[in-house]
Amino acid sequence: VSTGDGCGHTLLTPHSGTLSSKNYPGTYPNHTMCCWRLQAPLGTSLLLAFGDVDLEPSEHCAHSSLLLADPQTGTAYGPYCRNSVPSAPLLVTNSSTVTVLFNSTSHRSGRGLLLSYATSQHPGTHYTQEHVSPDPPLTMCFSVYCPAGCKDIHGDIWGNPSQGYRDTSVLCKAAVHAGVIADELGGQVTLSREKGITLYESAFANGLHSKRGSLSEKRLVFHKGIFFPFPLRSRHDCSSCDDVLEVVAFNASSWWHEVNALGQDRAWTAERAALSTTGHSWAAEPGAEAAWLELDLGTRRNVTGIITKGSSEQHNYYVTSYHVSSSRDGKNWRRYRGSSGQEDKVFEGNADSQGEVFNAFIPPMVARYIR
Repeated sequence: VSTGDGCGHTLLTPHSGTLSSKNYPGTYPNHTMCCWRLQAPLGTSLLLAFGDVDLEPSEHCAHSSLLLADPQTGTAYGPYCRNSVPSAPLLVTNSSTVTVLFNSTSHRSGRGLLLSYATSQHPGTHYTQEHVSPDPPLTMCFSVYCPAGCKDIHGDIWGNPSQGYRDTSVLCKAAVHAGVIADELGGQVTLSREKGITLYESAFANGLHSKRGSLSEKRLVFHKGIFFPFPLRSRHDCSSCDDVLEVVAFNASSWWHEVNALGQDRAWTAERAALSTTGHSWAAEPGAEAAWLELDLGTRRNVTGIITKGSSEQHNYYVTSYHVSSSRDGKNWRRYRGSSGQEDKVFEGNADSQGEVFNAFIPPMVARYIR
């Protein structure tokens, strides 16, 4: 939990989380405070990573400070500020409960603070690009743990799930973009540093925009999990393949029978919904409510993601958001709820008719039919 008027981006879960001061990485405000109480499962201990501690210096850190306390043992860490920084970027505690207290008085400068944490169940925790483990050999796989809450931290990413990412990208933020972890859960990821490419193309995926980037010496390629776009293909371990899952049949709640200005008929039927289709796509009957598109995969498959695209450059139609439902028999349907499991997940779709948008299913679905 967090309390106070000085709290910035915060996502806390029992196993990992990310927290920052208000306005980070801009100057934190005067006369504010925030108290975060971190609680890990009993029998585990907390590991805290100091991503950034930039508080205006003062004697004994009296004006702005960061203080950590372990109420179980009575141990305190800090206070920290710019002239009294943590001795190491990673703090290993012997407690499952830690209180993090940040406060400020009047000051002129300072980005504030960025912290992440995980539990002793995840040794070798990685939080931001600055804390990456020793540089592995080219194309060698390595594994890091990304905490929950990386999606909204400061920093840019360049690239996309199919190309890989410029090695200057914020690693864990790129992992969310690639769909190998859910931001609300975090998790272990496997990746490799491979030879860089001339140009990294931007993409919108899993609620994040990446940038278009220039040549880099190396790039990050994520390998954990299986990601199925639509048309579906897989990526797993330290190799990639194009294992296409064929859609046996398409169905829809309705379709648009268009008569153009020349009096010609054009049918926007469900069969035209495949991503590779040229010309117009599927569209529901104009004015239809609760429209749906259904895919029959022929047999039960493990489906872990989808790519959507608008109709075409000639027809500027696209879907901005959608739900996903699955069925094993085509009769009983279950709405996808995502990793939180609390409410039906609304996927963020397209903003134009040209770009492809990636969304991962974490956890994946086992189903024959997808709507």
